[in-house]
Amino acid sequence: MEKPWKRLTGLVAATFTPLTAQGEVDLSVVEPYAEYLVQKQGVKQVFLNGTTGESVSLSVEERKRLAEEWCKIGKGRLDQVVVHVGCPSLKDSRELAQHAAAAGADGIAVISPSFFKPSSSTALRMFLKEIAAAAPCLPFYYYHIPSMTSVHLPARDVVRGIEKEIPSFRGVKFSDQDLLDFGQCVSSCPSDWSLLYGVDEQLLGALAMGATGAVGSTYNYLGRKVDHMLLAFNKGDLVQARAVQVLGFGLPMNKQLMSEVSGLPLGPPRLPLLPCPEQDVRAVVGKLLSILGEE
Repeated sequence: MEKPWKRLTGLVAATFTPLTAQGEVDLSVVEPYAEYLVQKQGVKQVFLNGTTGESVSLSVEERKRLAEEWCKIGKGRLDQVVVHVGCPSLKDSRELAQHAAAAGADGIAVISPSFFKPSSSTALRMFLKEIAAAAPCLPFYYYHIPSMTSVHLPARDVVRGIEKEIPSFRGVKFSDQDLLDFGQCVSSCPSDWSLLYGVDEQLLGALAMGATGAVGSTYNYLGRKVDHMLLAFNKGDLVQARAVQVLGFGLPMNKQLMSEVSGLPLGPPRLPLLPCPEQDVRAVVGKLLSILGEE
C-alpha cells in the first residue's frame, strides 16, 4: 500500500553524512543523530544526501545505504524523510529514485546536472521528468541551487506548469539568494505545493515572500532557535524575528559545529573539502553557545 502524501512544511534538517576518521560512511551515528534532532531540536523532518550531506562526493551504493538507514530509523521517530537522488547520470538518478521508494522514503528531490548542463528550462524539465517517472508514488521536488550547479535558469521557468508533465511534482527547495525569482515561484505555484527556502541566513526575507518551510544545515543544531523566529514571524513580531535570524556557514564549518554542539561524531568532510582550523571552530562555537544561552 502506498503512503498517503503529506505536505512538507516547517523546518527540515539537511543532514550531514557521518564519516569515520578514515573517511568511510558511519551508519552507527544515524540513530543517535535522529534522536538528537527530535529530542534536542524539535526537528522531525530530514533532507538527506543533499549538499550538506556531500552527496556528489558519495558513491551510489553509499547513498543507498544512508537512505535505507535513515528510512529505517525514521519510522516512528520522524515525520518525513526526503531523499535527494540527483546525479550527473540520468540512470544513476533513476536508480536512486527507485531505491528511495523501495526504502520507504516520503519524497525525493533532484538537483540539475552541472557538468553537461541543460541549455534551457525545457531540457531540465525533461531530465526531471525521467527521474520522477522512476518513482511516481513519491512526492517530487526540484532542488534549485545555482551557486553549486552554475545552472542559472530561473526556477520560475522550470516549475511553471510542470505538474502537467510531472503529476507527482510537489514543490521546490530553493537555495538561492534571488528572492524575486523565489517570489515569482510562490505566485505561480499551486497553493498545495511546498515552497522550501534553503539559504538559512536569509530565511526571514523568504518567509515574507511566501516560503512555507525551510531546508537547511543550521537547523540540525539551531532548530529550536529558528522555530522561535517562525513563531515570531507568524505573530507579526518582526522585531523579535529579526533578533533570532541566524547566520550561515560553509559546509566544513557547519559539520564541525554540529559535532561540537551535539556531541555526535560526524567526522571530517570528504576530500576535496578540508576541515576548518580548530581555533576557528572553537571561536564560533563560543558565539553559538552564547546565542543559545548556554555555557
